[in-house]
Amino acid sequence: MRFRQLHPWDVSIEHAAEIQRDLRRRVSLVDGFGEIRLVAGVDVSVLSGAKEGRAAVVVMSYPEFDVVEIRRAARALTFPYIPGFLSFRETPVILAAFEEIEHVPDVVIVDGHGIAHPRGFGIAAHLGVLLDTPTIGCAKSRLFGVYEEPESERGSSTPLLNEKGEQIGNVVRTRPGTKPVFASPGHLISFESAVRVILDCSPNYRLPEPIRAAHRLAGQSPGR
Repeated sequence: MRFRQLHPWDVSIEHAAEIQRDLRRRVSLVDGFGEIRLVAGVDVSVLSGAKEGRAAVVVMSYPEFDVVEIRRAARALTFPYIPGFLSFRETPVILAAFEEIEHVPDVVIVDGHGIAHPRGFGIAAHLGVLLDTPTIGCAKSRLFGVYEEPESERGSSTPLLNEKGEQIGNVVRTRPGTKPVFASPGHLISFESAVRVILDCSPNYRLPEPIRAAHRLAGQSPGR
């Protein structure tokens, strides 16, 4: 897959925030896909004390969730770990894995946040704009925003709101009686479609199947 080089990565915190605010204007919350046949999961693993990130991209058939393609990459991490700036730390190694992808997914699910972010531009939104591909952020915990707990039944969801009361995502119960996930559009997808895809991709577990597969593989060496 090709991606756009829209900015440098070796930047200051202030410059990174400026890039996020600038690129946020490119985000579209209109569905940019037709029938979904392939869906990808993305995750990055960083070993304790290590300065290297290992990314995995797993492309699966939809809705069967058979593995179609796996790509992994490893890169040195040059940006510090700072909440709200995860993309500047992890996206370069993710893009290295996506460069090798031959089966272009219709939708990409990222272990992280989309527009549910202090500047409206989390890692899923960043990746979506660079790849020009529909992306969804699916996180295990809240980074930003307020919400009411959804009902305990699978499929229940409540809106995630920013300080202005604007919707920035959904809190979704993918399994009855378990903690919800935080689903937010990244790029080229609506709130409604983001929730639908996350639920469709989570038939048996709390996390979507593509994310679970990517998480298992992200810690492995690319040569394995």
